[in-house]
Amino acid sequence: MGKKISLKQEVLGIAAQAQEAYRGSFGLTAGKKNRVLARMAGALLKEKNAILRANRKDIAKAKAAKMPAAFLDRLSLDEKRIRGMADSLSALMRLPDPAGTLIKSWRRPNGLMIRKVRVPIGVVAIIYESRPNVTADCIGLCFKSGNAVILRGGSEALHSNLSIYSALKGVLAGEGLAPGLIQMVPSVDRKAVDELLKLDAYIDVVIPRGGESLIRKVVSLSRIPVIKHYKGICHVYVDAEADLNMAENICFNAKVQRPGVCNAMETMLVHKDAAARFLPGMIKKFTDAHVQIRGCPITRKISKGAVKAATQEDYRTEYLALILSVKVVGDITEAIGHINRYGSHHSDAIVTDGDLQAQRFLREVDSACVYVNASTRFTDGYEFGMGAEIGISTDKLHARGPMALEELTSYKYEVRGNGQVRR
Repeated sequence: MGKKISLKQEVLGIAAQAQEAYRGSFGLTAGKKNRVLARMAGALLKEKNAILRANRKDIAKAKAAKMPAAFLDRLSLDEKRIRGMADSLSALMRLPDPAGTLIKSWRRPNGLMIRKVRVPIGVVAIIYESRPNVTADCIGLCFKSGNAVILRGGSEALHSNLSIYSALKGVLAGEGLAPGLIQMVPSVDRKAVDELLKLDAYIDVVIPRGGESLIRKVVSLSRIPVIKHYKGICHVYVDAEADLNMAENICFNAKVQRPGVCNAMETMLVHKDAAARFLPGMIKKFTDAHVQIRGCPITRKISKGAVKAATQEDYRTEYLALILSVKVVGDITEAIGHINRYGSHHSDAIVTDGDLQAQRFLREVDSACVYVNASTRFTDGYEFGMGAEIGISTDKLHARGPMALEELTSYKYEVRGNGQVRR
């Protein structure tokens, strides 16, 4: 038996292999990438029973630990979700390969021809929690955009992640590609993340996806640039000029359709002139769907005290559950101020028939995705036509909003001359 390597050596080896594989992949054509993605989609469907068996182990462990329903929903896989993962990989095949595409070009007076061209970022490390579909999405996006990827999922989804990873990584060998292009840190030891975040000589960017504590840890420890995907405290503001039937449908969808995700509504704001007409029916519909309401004094008065009082902390909370904060505001100025103060700059919506209010909301709400008369639940790479996404970036530098193929590229300048020298 060989000498057992340390965790530090194991993580270093993974990162070094990823960098070597990335540097050897520059000649990959769009056609080759698409053939690999097609085989990956097929591999997920072929291995669905093994993936489901692995997922059942994770679900059993989570239930034994009495994890909440929203957590179990994020963790759970079924045939429909596996097919959805395969469909996402297939959708990436139909999208243009961003690597090598021309952003713009120009000729200087001295004859130099300058081209600004998209290139992959390089080696991308993704640290994530609980949602095993992230494994397939990240592998597909990074591969299509020309990057190598290192995945480190949470221990709660270990069996599911390894099963998906194994199915997809197996495709590389059959296509004669370096296995280092797709890597997963198998250790559940949290020190593995600490070691990974030191490897700035091998890894170009780190993307954490998960709870606020995970993201803050990554930001505080990383020597590598981090693109943050912070929590989603999303709002829907029902304006005085809103179509209230539309508002009811949008608000219900934004909260109830899938409450345990980052683009679900956590606070509903209602203009004072619409509150008496809108809130009684809306609150009844929410309570019938088992949504707990935490309301401001006006909301509680309209509902005859049937809802719990909201605190300032409620307005700062990402519930990820059937809990909703409700606040009546005096006007659009107060609504925008509340969103910019308490929100997480993720996704926020206005329901209104007023063009001026819509334009002002779009202009002044400082969030990655801003909606008029639509649910915040559409903040999603697949829904935006991007195939899938690594996550929803709430940063403002490099990438913002759904982070898909283009956001996984940087650029370089290609300069052609015919002997020019600088004077």
